[in-house]
Amino acid sequence: MNIGFRSKVFLACLGLIPLGVRTSLAGSGRSVAEEQKPKSQAARTFNRDVAPVVFNHCAACHRPGGSGPFSLLTYQDVRSHARQIAAVTANRFMPPWLPEPGYGKFVGERRLTDEQIQTIQQWISGGTPEGAAADLPPLPTFSDGWELGKPDLVVKLPPYVLLAGANTDSWPRFVLPIPVSGTRYVRGVEIHPGNPKLVHHCYIAVDRTQTLHIANGEVYEVGSTGMDGQFASGNAELDSRFLTWRPGSPPYMEPEGMTWRLDKDTDLILIMHLLSPGKSEPIQPSVGFYFSDQPPTKTPMIVRLEQDGNIDIPAGARDFEISDDLELPADVKVLSILPHAHYLCKEMRVFATLPDGTRQWLIWVKRWDFDWQGVFRYAEPVSLPKGTILSMRYTYDNSSDNARNPNSPPRRVVGGQKSTEEMADAWIEVLPERREDLFALEIAMMRHKLAKYPQEPSGYADLGAALRAMGKNQEALDPLRQAAQLNPNNVQVQNNLGAVLGSLGNFDEAIPHFREALNLRPDYFMACFNLANALRLHGDLPQATRYLQQAVELKPDSVEAHNQLGLVQARQGKLKEAIAQFQEALRIKPNDPLAQQSLERAQAADSEPETRNKTSKPDIEIRP
Repeated sequence: MNIGFRSKVFLACLGLIPLGVRTSLAGSGRSVAEEQKPKSQAARTFNRDVAPVVFNHCAACHRPGGSGPFSLLTYQDVRSHARQIAAVTANRFMPPWLPEPGYGKFVGERRLTDEQIQTIQQWISGGTPEGAAADLPPLPTFSDGWELGKPDLVVKLPPYVLLAGANTDSWPRFVLPIPVSGTRYVRGVEIHPGNPKLVHHCYIAVDRTQTLHIANGEVYEVGSTGMDGQFASGNAELDSRFLTWRPGSPPYMEPEGMTWRLDKDTDLILIMHLLSPGKSEPIQPSVGFYFSDQPPTKTPMIVRLEQDGNIDIPAGARDFEISDDLELPADVKVLSILPHAHYLCKEMRVFATLPDGTRQWLIWVKRWDFDWQGVFRYAEPVSLPKGTILSMRYTYDNSSDNARNPNSPPRRVVGGQKSTEEMADAWIEVLPERREDLFALEIAMMRHKLAKYPQEPSGYADLGAALRAMGKNQEALDPLRQAAQLNPNNVQVQNNLGAVLGSLGNFDEAIPHFREALNLRPDYFMACFNLANALRLHGDLPQATRYLQQAVELKPDSVEAHNQLGLVQARQGKLKEAIAQFQEALRIKPNDPLAQQSLERAQAADSEPETRNKTSKPDIEIRP
């Protein structure tokens, strides 16, 4: 039976799994206290010796409202769980910290030193004395529940009822209602999952196209695909961050110069991996945002090594290895890493091979634990030159000897999002030396993905969209056509293919793709807007007017749509209607230069009837 979400830790700490105080080290057969206690030493006390260890390394989870099953903020709290604490710290089961020492230096390492472990053992063997009150350090503070301090904005979602049932996993997605009217710069995000005992982990993904919002509303559940953060290609920023909550991983502020942009029409999607409770329970997530006045000057992005689509682990296999390798097309600095797999994985190695053959370790996890995954930030960025090979080597145990194996007896396991399936991912946050290198990294990842999965439509779609974003329209054409052939019902592929064809002047072929995108999703603003522009450039002003009017209805606050509609109306001599559109554009965005200039010209033409039909404006490029 699969015990699941941190349950082994909790059961051990609660004493339901027998763990004795006489936990031995290095196979000596003797307890830590017996092995290493000095013969002449003042008795260890809680207040002087143990409390600093517990407050610094345990309280973040073991506090009221934390993810731990009980609090460890008082002497009585710790004393009542002393035997369990001694056992799980001696075998380094607690505090949970996966990376091996010497294979990457990380911020906030929770690994206890040998001396700290001995202190706990010696305190217990000495009778758990409390000690002098004056020796007790101040209690750790958590800023009224917000570890980063009071947020500038708190978004609290309506209660969501997690139903009890046979399924062990669910992945609800929530569109966060962000009340911003313009552009804000975010320097930190802190997620409160609402009920940390039911939340395995959660994270925020950026959906700049608002695709899910339009299709599904404010709050909805989409099932097992919920852990996939890729919502739409072609309209996303290349820079990206780890915006996540995982038990025991504290939130943090972005480094200097690395704020990220949050716009009015951007959706933030909270994706939660929830475990089925014994009874139906509500959860109410909330997210705190910390803003800055400073725009970003550095643009990191996340590079992904993975082999999810090629995982096929036979039943009984004890040392099944998954690997992936990616050559860096640019100089980068590695800022953080998030390794990910499920219950069958037992060891993870991620390293870089420099052009001169030198190996640079990024992380080595010898005892992977799915219940304590996290983002690991490097104490100092790791510099990697162009031509470096990033490598991932994960080992899986699908035998009955693996106590975490969710299947008894073992069965064949393939790649998938469910916890009973498997994944092999290493998400690596890198900072390119130059901003333009973001595109090179993006293209390298897309081509690498296609080499692994040549029949996957999303690979061609993403590559085409990335090339389009770089202005390489001719290169984008073939992958987008391939994507449309493999998946003709993808509205964004149809729109992007139309945009590329339009940019190359092939309106006869572009227009049907825009029409098909709009047929698949009638409320898709960009397809409607792009179709109108293609018709305008093709000389069909009446049809262009029709679709621009529809675009304005779909997005009344689009300055660009009002301006384009006004220009098309002016070219047809409908000056009063054009003036109204330019005025509306200026109401939405005062001092918009195109609307201001167009309004002045339309008003001048309207006052001189003989010039009414001469009002014109240069064409504006079709947008994806």
